[in-house]
Amino acid sequence: MSTRSRASSGAGSGASKPPAPPAAGPGAAAGGSFLAQPLRAGRLGAYALLFVLGAVVGVAGSLVQGGFFPAGLLLALLGAAGLFYGGSRAIGTRAGAVAPAAGWLVAVMLLTATRPEGDFLFAAGIGSYGYLLGGMAVAVMCATLGQGPQPTAPAARLGK
Repeated sequence: MSTRSRASSGAGSGASKPPAPPAAGPGAAAGGSFLAQPLRAGRLGAYALLFVLGAVVGVAGSLVQGGFFPAGLLLALLGAAGLFYGGSRAIGTRAGAVAPAAGWLVAVMLLTATRPEGDFLFAAGIGSYGYLLGGMAVAVMCATLGQGPQPTAPAARLGK
């Protein structure tokens, strides 16, 4: 082996090995992704509760937005945003925002269907379309917000 190939491979040059990844233990899943975390009964129950709350907020918002048009629409969208973002922060994952958004979407889509008698809850107007599209946009925004870990050490300044 030549000196050049020995130096490039790190043999004999005093190069250190890269640090080993941390061991997967009970506390290691806290910083991992949602798919890396085990699905426990408590977490599953929390997602089910958020799903039901999302359905309730969807029904309540659909009634409020049509009854008190400008303020009701804003109130309905703020309520949905509060639940989606609150679910994300309470669970600590993005799935915490997806579960109530799925419940909201199921409830709202069931309410948009007309009955054979001709009854409907959503009229063809700007308020109904604003609630449907605005609620979906709020759900996407809350589900895609970053949940990155906060730095624990003081920030380092460059050049020092």
